[in-house]
Amino acid sequence: MIIRNIKNIIGSNREVYAQDGQWISRRMLLKSDGMGFSLHETIIKAGTKTHIHYKYHLEAVYCVGGNGKIEDLKTMKTYDIYDGIMYALNLNDNHNLYGGTEDMRLICVFNPPIVGDENHDENGVYQLKL
Repeated sequence: MIIRNIKNIIGSNREVYAQDGQWISRRMLLKSDGMGFSLHETIIKAGTKTHIHYKYHLEAVYCVGGNGKIEDLKTMKTYDIYDGIMYALNLNDNHNLYGGTEDMRLICVFNPPIVGDENHDENGVYQLKL
């Protein structure tokens, strides 16, 4: 059994910051935990824009606080995100994620799991680490 407190992740090597400061990812479960997925709490900063394109990962995201928007770059449709909204990037969807009027708190699941130090490259991708 794995038990973790988010308070112990904050300030540890499991807390990763976006290179440009748009988000903070608190990585509660990683590949090394052997669960077959990773689980993160991610804070998207208000008023920010992040380009994301997970070419090697599927992600499900559940908003538990704050607000923002997601823009599908294939269809150019934009969807509001707020407490209670879930979205899944089931087609490795290329998208922009926007922080709204307040920080947005998201619970994220990745498959395959990440190892922990990933950050978006210039194309919005997390590289696959085996």
